[in-house]
Amino acid sequence: MEVTMMAIERAIQALERLGGGVPDPTNSSLIEGRWQLIFTTRPGTASPIQRTFVGVDFFSVFQEVYLQTNDPRVCNIVSFSDAIGELKVEAAASIEDGKRILFRFDRAAFSFKFLPFKVPYPVPFKLLGDEAKGWLDTTYLSHSGNLRISRGNKGTTFVLQKQTEPRQKLLTAISSGVGIKEAMDALISLNRKSGEEEPELEEGEWQMIWNSQTVTDSWLENAANGLMGKQIIGKNGRIKYVVDILLGLKFSMTGNFVKNGAKVYEVTMDDAAIIGGPFGYPLEMDKKFILEILFSDGKVRISRGENEIIFVHIRPDALR
Repeated sequence: MEVTMMAIERAIQALERLGGGVPDPTNSSLIEGRWQLIFTTRPGTASPIQRTFVGVDFFSVFQEVYLQTNDPRVCNIVSFSDAIGELKVEAAASIEDGKRILFRFDRAAFSFKFLPFKVPYPVPFKLLGDEAKGWLDTTYLSHSGNLRISRGNKGTTFVLQKQTEPRQKLLTAISSGVGIKEAMDALISLNRKSGEEEPELEEGEWQMIWNSQTVTDSWLENAANGLMGKQIIGKNGRIKYVVDILLGLKFSMTGNFVKNGAKVYEVTMDDAAIIGGPFGYPLEMDKKFILEILFSDGKVRISRGENEIIFVHIRPDALR
């Protein structure tokens, strides 16, 4: 066992020394997502919070990293089993530089499958002071986004492997520009096999991150076709496109949608304007099209719109 540990540590040092990973990993979208801990050192100086995670041999340990949101967070998770549940300890996070994440633990809870509510983890984070704070340096992140080496402020080394769930595979494919169609097909196919209810056009703010259409030279045409910006699904069948232009100016186009079949909606957009503060300049634009929801889990949505264009939208507040 000692020989194996030494071999692993030598391999870790070799990867770090060669420096062939992603530069500035904390600024890369590849660091985002759910990671499974596959190896760690356990120095005696580890904090009580750290020991909760690095000292677990019988359960699966995960780390979720979401830095590119309005509420950046790093979460450590001990999964007892699919039948029992998990302990999740969350930390508010910020990026100090291209390698270092600063964090402060601020909440935690047990989620048991047999209880309809969460059980608070009995740690008074506010009273822990500096014990609740720390930093995490990512010393290696593979270009595939599947392997990460990080070192903590207490001297612990972590080796983690990306959990490549279908949703994460799609986000990674979009980030790299490789295998997008295959990742979408896998996600849509999985949704069909699960036997769940047909996906709906869910309320909320949805950011467009990919589409199958090549943009034109006219940003106004691109904005009106939903090829940029965000989409806001409101109550009572209301829908809005919003695109930030420059200097506080926005393009806005609103309309209505009506469901007329399984996964299918009839959309009418007929109120467009350039908005600047309290003022608006109306534009003569309108369009009608059919929108089909191919996949939606409340976090990622794949849809087919006008001219058979495929869209991928995410809800930034839900990807945590």
